[in-house]
Order: sequence, then C-alpha cells, then structure tokens
Amino acid sequence: MPPTSPSRRVERTVIISIWAVPILVVGQFAMLALVPVVLALTVSLRHARLHGPRRWTIALATAYAAPLILWAIGPDRAPSLSRDMHPAFAALIVVTALAAAVAFHLGQRRPSRPEGSASERPHLRAAP
Repeated sequence: MPPTSPSRRVERTVIISIWAVPILVVGQFAMLALVPVVLALTVSLRHARLHGPRRWTIALATAYAAPLILWAIGPDRAPSLSRDMHPAFAALIVVTALAAAVAFHLGQRRPSRPEGSASERPHLRAAP
C-alpha cells in the first residue's frame, strides 16, 4: 500500500468526521457526536487547503452547539443529549452535516484556480 500524503490524511479525517455526525445523531448517540464535530472543526480551521468546507464545519459546530448548550443549562436535564434534544435540532444537525459532506465532495472535484491575483494573470486578447 503506497504511503498516504499528509494532505490526504487531513482531508480523510475531515470527511469521515463529517459523515459520522449524522450517523451518531440519528443513532441516538448525540453526545458522542461531539468528538467528530470538534475534530472536523479543528482540522478545517488549521489547514488552509480546506478553505471550502471551513464555512460548513463552522455551521455544523454552531448547529450542534445550540442543543448542547440548552441541554447543559436546562433545569430539567435528561440523562442524555439525544433524549433532551428537540427533533428540529436533530434534523438541523443532520442536514448541516450532509450539506457539509456534499460541499466537501464537490469542492474536491473543482479544478484549482491559477495562482496570483486577477491583475497578475495573463489576459488573452485576440490579435488585431
């Protein structure tokens, strides 16, 4: 098996983490979903190459943080986050995670843009 480059390992870590979140939330392991949410957010913020999915991982972390905070400060807490979470929050987390995964996959298929700013790129003009 050929060695995997560091950038491929980083990308694989993020995409596996993003796909794990809806599986864990739907499977009633919402508190355990904290691990892949934090992992995906941390890795996407630390690596410049993952600029595209960065917005989606921030949205995913925000969607996950809302019911977690409500559960933590609630006066009548259920023993688990999954039991206390409103189904609308669960649906929001799942939809955001799926959107992040789709954005990540679509971002990988786009060709990279030429280097430099718009003023540095050569302009093609028709000959007179």
